[in-house]
Amino acid sequence: MLVMEGVLPFLAPTAWRETFTRMIQFNNGQVRFMGLISMLAGLAILLFTQ
Repeated sequence: MLVMEGVLPFLAPTAWRETFTRMIQFNNGQVRFMGLISMLAGLAILLFTQ
């Protein structure tokens, strides 16, 4: 997990910072929706790889 999370800051630190700057401006509902989508995507990857 941490390897995947570390790829973007390593390869494109400016884009990574800009992304987090934009995310700070999201409301709680938008952040929760993104979290839900991330969890579902991770679950789908786990199910398809087993």
